[in-house]
Amino acid sequence: MSVPQTPPVFGASTTAAEVIDGVDLHGRRAVVTGASSGIGVETARALAAAGADVTLAVRNTDAGADVVARLQKELPPTAGRLAAGRLDLSDRSTVAEFVAAWEGPLHILVNNAGLMAPQELVRTPDGREPQFAVNHLGHFALAVGLHPALAAADGARVVSVSSIGHLFSPVVFDDLDYRYRPYDPWTSYGQSKTANVLFAVGAAERWADDGITVNALMPGNVADTSLARHMDMEQVGAFLASGELALPPQKTVEQGAATSVLLAASPTVEGVTGRYFEDCAPSRPVDGRAGAVAGVAPYALDRENAARLWAVSRDLVR
Repeated sequence: MSVPQTPPVFGASTTAAEVIDGVDLHGRRAVVTGASSGIGVETARALAAAGADVTLAVRNTDAGADVVARLQKELPPTAGRLAAGRLDLSDRSTVAEFVAAWEGPLHILVNNAGLMAPQELVRTPDGREPQFAVNHLGHFALAVGLHPALAAADGARVVSVSSIGHLFSPVVFDDLDYRYRPYDPWTSYGQSKTANVLFAVGAAERWADDGITVNALMPGNVADTSLARHMDMEQVGAFLASGELALPPQKTVEQGAATSVLLAASPTVEGVTGRYFEDCAPSRPVDGRAGAVAGVAPYALDRENAARLWAVSRDLVR
């Protein structure tokens, strides 16, 4: 008589390798954006280690090719195939080219790439505020464009990497691009990360009949990533000293990728959709942002906000 298996217990210190242990992804295909550094690399590593064929969607294909070569040396012979493809989320033409080049079903899409707190407002080629354009609109166009491939996969999963930074701001629909208010790197980051959660809520509702699950997550306060390259560290220090900003305990890159991998591949979340996770578990609602290091703002899960953002985004990426 077989003994029932106890579901594994995952938490803040869990690594991507621990999440994927025992999962077989052979025959599955995955795309991970921003996979030339940080948690994107570790997400790609874990999925490929389980047998998935993984495309690293990156701005710099030389850097992507270097990651592919390194992972191929480090992964076992049973790993899935790895490839790099060009994708610049601030350039709508590269998103269209990536979508047009994709053939066949897509089982896993991890919208991982991100831009964080550039100190100056330098608009994208089509005039958008860059954090909203890259973090949300580029990923929205990619996911919508790949929807037929996801629908063809019979049980696809889409993962939207957000942040506790969503507590900095809701989506300000009347001024998405800071044309009528002073630019602020933190509220612009916050609204883009709120948009990442609202995308998951909206896509989960629209794509349920296609068997597609869509969830958002906070990876954690991850050390040694390139995400913070634009940040003013003196400003961050001032926020921390004032109590206006708080940071959760620091994670390694391997720990930071764990929740992405959980939502992308773990059987423990089979059928779960339209949720926000952190530390490999669903988050609890939280009001206000001062001092908060965990939780999800109610406005980020609001279905009316999600429907409005979907309509606005659809019009902006046409």
